[in-house]
Amino acid sequence: MNSFQMDISDDRMHEECGVFGIFGHEDASTLTALGLHALQHRGQESSGIVSYNGSEFFVHRGLGLVDDIFNDPAVINRLAGNCAIGHNRYATTGETLLRNVQPLYAELAFGGLAVAHNGNLTNAVKIRNELTEHGAIFQCTSDTEVIIHLVALSKKKTVLDRLIDSLHQIEGAYSLICFAEGRMIGVRDPNGFRPLVLGKLGKAYILASETCALDIIGAEFVRDIAPGEMVVISNEGIQSHHPFDASPSRFCIFEYIYFARPDSIMEGKSVYEMRKKIGAVLAQESPCEADLVVPVPDSGVPAAIGYAQESGLPFELGIIRNHYVGRTFIEPTQKIRNFGVKRKHNANRGMVEGKRIVLVDDSIVRGTTSRKIVEMMRQAGAREVHMRISAPPITHGCYYGIDTPSREDLLASSHSVEEIAKFIGVESLAFISDDGLYRAVGEQGRNAKSPQYCDACFTGDYPVSLVDQIMLKKAC
Repeated sequence: MNSFQMDISDDRMHEECGVFGIFGHEDASTLTALGLHALQHRGQESSGIVSYNGSEFFVHRGLGLVDDIFNDPAVINRLAGNCAIGHNRYATTGETLLRNVQPLYAELAFGGLAVAHNGNLTNAVKIRNELTEHGAIFQCTSDTEVIIHLVALSKKKTVLDRLIDSLHQIEGAYSLICFAEGRMIGVRDPNGFRPLVLGKLGKAYILASETCALDIIGAEFVRDIAPGEMVVISNEGIQSHHPFDASPSRFCIFEYIYFARPDSIMEGKSVYEMRKKIGAVLAQESPCEADLVVPVPDSGVPAAIGYAQESGLPFELGIIRNHYVGRTFIEPTQKIRNFGVKRKHNANRGMVEGKRIVLVDDSIVRGTTSRKIVEMMRQAGAREVHMRISAPPITHGCYYGIDTPSREDLLASSHSVEEIAKFIGVESLAFISDDGLYRAVGEQGRNAKSPQYCDACFTGDYPVSLVDQIMLKKAC
């Protein structure tokens, strides 16, 4: 199918996953459910919690949103214990099935092991095939299960050494929270692709994908888990280990553009402030003669504020978002399907009629949603529509935990800026440059030899070998 003919339903870079764990609190499961609620933006397909009461594990998982799965006090009460780990999932590998819902749990030789994983392993298929050939039986299609099998088969004596041995065999992106032998273990891959933070609530320690999950339960932020670091939390306190060789940090720069909640702090930087600065740099690079700046809500709002402040143009909510749209809306006919964008967004005619507007959004993926929004602005009487994008053109897929369309379906991979502008129907279109994006987040610019972030979706510069993708291409 031609990329100009794709339906709007998948015209977005989808979130990865969110993880949360707490050790040493009598309300561990309740606090984990609250933490997952704060991380709902990172995954809306499924959610689960595994708790531990000192002798026994308890598991509850389901498909849907956190509030749908953990809305019954009886469910929380059954998740006994003062330790719990939880996970929100958006599937980047594996189908949307109950058996794939995390945290995954297994009974191994040393006892129970629970694992919650944010990221994507780039050699999981290769390892899975090797394990299957040697008799391993997999229960789900998630790449995370590979880790459990490797731990089970490791010849090392202690659980920590088994886990380290397993992680040395995998490649790709992972922020993990595990629980075994009365200890909660957090570990981040050597490149630090995905975020993981440490918090504290009284005497209880917390691990979470973002600081917003600490805020909701009143916990204090302690620090980021460093790339390649493993923290072990037990009744004796917290220990830090560095079991991997040093690697350049390649934190996902798209966290600052779109994925993280704007009220989170990541790698010492306010996500909200970063997005405003990105918008300001975008205004410096691509100014526009217009009457007002309009964000595409909600993700385009902070960048639009920065663009408006830098350019001196008024900021107005020219598009109003409906926050009560369900994810299971039935679209039985093409006529109804064409209303997809209007279900979520509606033009604020009084603000845009007769005006030259600058639409600010975080990205263009397939382009179909942008086209519908521009059309909406025209119908509301906008005299001119210009678009500014707070990310560089997305030309490559992500294999480190972000769900992106295949490369042939990415509009910018095969079309120039002028062609994209013509397709979405705007007077002008501009993306922030690679260097501009790096300057906005506090760097001198993108150093091609040693970039400070992972920006493979813009540049095709993949920091970790794509073993499974290479194997797939050879098979084809």
